Amino acid sequence: MTLLKEKAVLLDAEADNAIEAIRLSGRLLVEAGYATEQYVEAMVKGYRDVGPYIVIAPGIAIPHSRPENGALSAGFSLVRLKEPIEFQHEKNDPVQLVCAITGVGNTGHIEMLQKIATILGDDEKLDQILKAENYEEITKIITI
Repeated sequence: MTLLKEKAVLLDAEADNAIEAIRLSGRLLVEAGYATEQYVEAMVKGYRDVGPYIVIAPGIAIPHSRPENGALSAGFSLVRLKEPIEFQHEKNDPVQLVCAITGVGNTGHIEMLQKIATILGDDEKLDQILKAENYEEITKIITI
């Protein structure tokens, strides 16, 4: 099973800065029916208020917000940037993969974060994602 819809994947996207990359990944969540625009703005606000805590590993950012900020169902988006960008993280910049997540209920977003981190923490899968040419290749790598 995959929670990754085709309309939630954007490969070789261009973004000038972290906010733009977060909004790109958030827009995909909205288009896929996982979240509202309010959720996207809450992700941006979280980054502005707390900083680059969403950069969880070298080259990987996972923007998210609390479910009550507009999450409609569990899901995620995947944006692979054409050119990595700085999120101002001390160790894990630059970022090339931005995976926004949504979850519902008290622990939904935490469960989703754990699932995505497990996939992206696998060096072989991460390398395949960074080289994938289309959605079909991505879905063979990411099944949750």
